[in-house]
Amino acid sequence: MRMKTTSVAAVPASVGLNIHKGNSKILKYNAESTNPITLDGETLEEVETSTYLDSIIDEQGGSDADVKARVGKAKPAFQQLRNI
Repeated sequence: MRMKTTSVAAVPASVGLNIHKGNSKILKYNAESTNPITLDGETLEEVETSTYLDSIIDEQGGSDADVKARVGKAKPAFQQLRNI
């Protein structure tokens, strides 16, 4: 994984871009390794859930958290329809 991280970081560096290590997070999915992922000597933060394109992704790969969040967002709209 360390080699992949290094090679991913090399591509934007080749055109003058850098990966912001403070904003980069690691979400391991079905991973057996407990080794920390580092980028330029800094350990990247591991998280249990992440939001990408308005969908919640968790380390188990399930959609329960995403469905609950979407239902929670839709609930107030349906409650307003009751008053019509």
